[in-house]
Amino acid sequence: MKNPRDIIKRPIITEQTSEFMANKRYVFEVDLRANKTEIKLAIQSIFKVKVTSVNTLRMPAKPKRYGRHSGYTSEWKKAIVQLSADSNELEFFETV
Repeated sequence: MKNPRDIIKRPIITEQTSEFMANKRYVFEVDLRANKTEIKLAIQSIFKVKVTSVNTLRMPAKPKRYGRHSGYTSEWKKAIVQLSADSNELEFFETV
């Protein structure tokens, strides 16, 4: 099994994801090669909670320009994780 810390890269905190937190839904940036089962097991092992569902999205690369130089941002993967009703809320999201 892969290291759970390699699968979960960082949490994504925006206005929309802050509204998700009231319903125990959390959004993370994850490894591009990770599947839903690996993401679920990684969240459960890191935070000691029970995950009911995982939805994933691949965010495409976007064209960017800086003066006459042009390029693309990196492609990345987003996971929306739904916790069970009896699970505790995640610790580092409580201060938001």
